[in-house]
Amino acid sequence: MSDVDDKLPIKMLNDRLLVRLNKEDGERTSSGGILIPATAQMAKRLIWGEVVALGQNVRSAEIGDRVLFSPDDRYEVEVQGDDYIMLRERDLHAVAAHRIESSTGLYL
Repeated sequence: MSDVDDKLPIKMLNDRLLVRLNKEDGERTSSGGILIPATAQMAKRLIWGEVVALGQNVRSAEIGDRVLFSPDDRYEVEVQGDDYIMLRERDLHAVAAHRIESSTGLYL
């Protein structure tokens, strides 16, 4: 079979989200200007990603939203040569989107 025949459409199931990691989650710069490499260990640091697909039972996020989650709760998957993260909706800690009302006073 050729590569074209191997490509099939994907349907996300139930409460699953497919998330692309942000490039900024690699090397970081502290407020004092110190470069922190991506390999530096941070205790329980949550990370942001962008939702690219979701299952029919996901209610709190939409495609294009930024979501906050723990790196310990993720499963990595490769789709057509790109790396993504598979999460359950219950593993999300926060959702950032323009449609959300400003109830907390916090902004990204």
